[in-house]
Amino acid sequence: MTNQLPSSRMHLAILAVRLSRRLRRVWLGVFTTLLAVPLAQAESQPLWDAGIGAAVIDFPDYRGADERQTLLLPFPYFNYRGERLKVDRQGVRGLLVDTNRIEIDVSMNATPPVRSRNNQARDGMENLDPTIEAGPSLKIKLAHDTARQWAVELRLPLRASIALDFSRLHYAGLVFQPHLALDFNDVHGWKVGFTSGAVFGDQRQHQYFYGVPAQFATSTRPAYEAKGGYGGAYVLAAARRRFDRLWVATFLRMDTLKGAAFENSPLARSDHAVYAGIAFAWIFWESKERVESKGE
Repeated sequence: MTNQLPSSRMHLAILAVRLSRRLRRVWLGVFTTLLAVPLAQAESQPLWDAGIGAAVIDFPDYRGADERQTLLLPFPYFNYRGERLKVDRQGVRGLLVDTNRIEIDVSMNATPPVRSRNNQARDGMENLDPTIEAGPSLKIKLAHDTARQWAVELRLPLRASIALDFSRLHYAGLVFQPHLALDFNDVHGWKVGFTSGAVFGDQRQHQYFYGVPAQFATSTRPAYEAKGGYGGAYVLAAARRRFDRLWVATFLRMDTLKGAAFENSPLARSDHAVYAGIAFAWIFWESKERVESKGE
């Protein structure tokens, strides 16, 4: 189980420009993952384009936390739409297999750091370092209608999680996130996607976020050793649109943690999690060369 923001899927996407000491280690890729909903219909777009943007994100400290953060984050906007290599909100991806019905690529995601002194449940414990997740993702197209521009896909990303504080790295377990995605390529000019799925983590992944070592146990926070397994389910709705030089995206994600393997952890104080955000990007440069690519 992971403290992820959708889904979706990062892939490591965009890094936030450092605003302050607190924001230096917050990675926008955690949140823009939720905005990256691949869509079915191909269209002519520049081989690359670039700009700058800003996002407002509201999210819990981690899935199961009862304390939240709201951040204003600037980010660089860059897309490269090569036939095999792609750089976008899902990060840097290389297509390994791409057929009419099956695609295998690299899935990436990230989680933000949590300062334990700022979270009542974790007060006195070690901080949660930011993590990077990466691994293969199998995508199976179950149904699509080219004329009506919609598609349904089963996506099966498996990612290894690495925690880092820029001075050391350590392995933080495995994450498996099977989900179904329904994408519409043109809803009054908007690209709209709906995703629903579940999250599973191994024992090491759950222990990283929800375990309480004996040395950090208190009268109100007993020692707890997390188990691997089911980590909750979620639904996500996202939309985005390109207006000439302006790109706009928004998302809403709702998770339930009822029945999760770690639900008895003293650090899991809420059985649900809600994430929401909106982002804008101004695109200043683009290549003259154009390629057929899935819409933004």
